[in-house]
Amino acid sequence: MNFVEELRWRGMIHDIMPGTEEQLQKELTTAYVGIDPTADSLHIGHLVGVMMLKHLQLAGHKPIALIGGATGMIGDPSGKSQERNLLDEDTLRHNQNCIKAQLNKFLDFDSGEANAAELVNNYDWMKEFSFLEFIRDIGKHLTVNYMMSKDSVKKRLGEDAKVGMSFTEFSYQLVQGTDFLHLYQSKNCKLQMGGSDQWGNITTGTELIRRKVSGEAFALTCPLITKADGTKFGKTESGNVWLDSKLTSPYKFYQFWLNTSDEDAERYIKIFTLLTREEVADLVARHKEAPHERGLQKKLAEEITVMVHSREDYEMAVEASQILFGRGTAENLKKLDEQTFLSVFEGVPQFSVPKAELEAGINVVELLSEKTQVFPSKGELRRTIKGNGLSINKDKITDPELMVNKDFLIGDKYILVQKGKKNYFLLLAE
Repeated sequence: MNFVEELRWRGMIHDIMPGTEEQLQKELTTAYVGIDPTADSLHIGHLVGVMMLKHLQLAGHKPIALIGGATGMIGDPSGKSQERNLLDEDTLRHNQNCIKAQLNKFLDFDSGEANAAELVNNYDWMKEFSFLEFIRDIGKHLTVNYMMSKDSVKKRLGEDAKVGMSFTEFSYQLVQGTDFLHLYQSKNCKLQMGGSDQWGNITTGTELIRRKVSGEAFALTCPLITKADGTKFGKTESGNVWLDSKLTSPYKFYQFWLNTSDEDAERYIKIFTLLTREEVADLVARHKEAPHERGLQKKLAEEITVMVHSREDYEMAVEASQILFGRGTAENLKKLDEQTFLSVFEGVPQFSVPKAELEAGINVVELLSEKTQVFPSKGELRRTIKGNGLSINKDKITDPELMVNKDFLIGDKYILVQKGKKNYFLLLAE
C-alpha cells in the first residue's frame, strides 16, 4: 500500500515535505505522532493522528506514539491564545497508561514484527537535560530569527495578541525538535506527522536534525478537521467527545457520528474508517439516491463505534436509539445497561417513588398524579389513557385501574413513563 497515496485520497494531507513519499517507498520507515497527555483519555480530536499511525502501520511502516510528558509540562502555543495548566509527573504517568490502553485498539504493539508500534514518553529523555546542556546542545543550532518566523509564534506576538508569550512557550518548538532529534538518533525515526498547526514545530525538528547531525528527516501534516458550518469538530454542548466510555457513553459517541451532516459524513467516512475507496464511493452514491435514509451516517457511526468500543456497544447504541425515536419495545429497554439507559434519558424529568410502596403496588392514576407530578390532575391522566397516549416502559396503558408494582422496575430501579410521542419521565424507586 502506498501510504501517501492512501492519505491523499482520504483528504488527510495538508503539507508534505519534498522527498517524503520517496522515502516511504524506498524502505520501512519509522514515523511518529505526538499526543498531548493532559487528560487520561483521548478524544475524537486525536483520532486523525491515530488514524495516520494506523494507515502507516497497515502500509508496512513502523508507528511511534509519543506521549508529550515533558511538553505537557510546558504547553504548546500552537493554536492557543494563552498558556495551559501544567501537570505533575504522577498525573502524566497515569494519563499515559490510559492512553496506551486506548491506542491498543488501533495499533499492533505486541506482534514482535519489525513494524510493531511503540509508545514513548519524551519526559524520559528530557528530564535528564540540564538547562545549560539544552541551550548549548540544542539552542545554539537555531536562530531566534528562524524561531520567530513560525506562525505559532507570530500569532502570539503580533499586534492582535491579547496575551504575550512566555519564554517557556517560545522554547516549545526547540523541545519538540529535540524529540524528533532523539527519535532520529535512537530509533532511526525519519518522519514526524501531525495536524497542520504543527507544521512549524515539525519543520523545526527536521532543521535541527539537518544542522546538528547532517541528517535528512521529513514532515507530513493533515488538515485540521472542521465541520461544514465552520464550527469546531469534536465539540458538543457538553464538551469533548471522549473515547473513554465513562466520559462519553458509547450511545452518545454513536449519536455524535449519526448526527453529522451529509457533507461532513462524506469527508469523515474517509478519514475515520478503514473502508476502501470503492466501498466509500458506493456508499456515497447510494446515499445521494436516498439521503433521507442517512445510510452514510449510519455506516460511519457503526464503523467508528465498533473500532473505538465494540460490536456489542454499537448494537446497544442502535437499540437505545430505537427506543428514543419510537420504535423500541419493553424488551429492548430491559436489555440496556444502566449507563446507556441514563445516557438515552439524560435531562428527562425525574421523580422519586418509595420502593417499599411498589411492593404492594400503586394504582397508575395515583402514581402519576399524586405520588409524582407527571400529570397535573387525575382527569388529564384518564383522558390521556383514553386517547391511547400513555406508555409505561414502552407498553401502552389502556386500563386506569392498573396496579404498578416492582415488576415494572427496569434494573430494579427505574420506570419509564411516556406521555404522548415525545414527553418522557423517569420514576426512580428508592
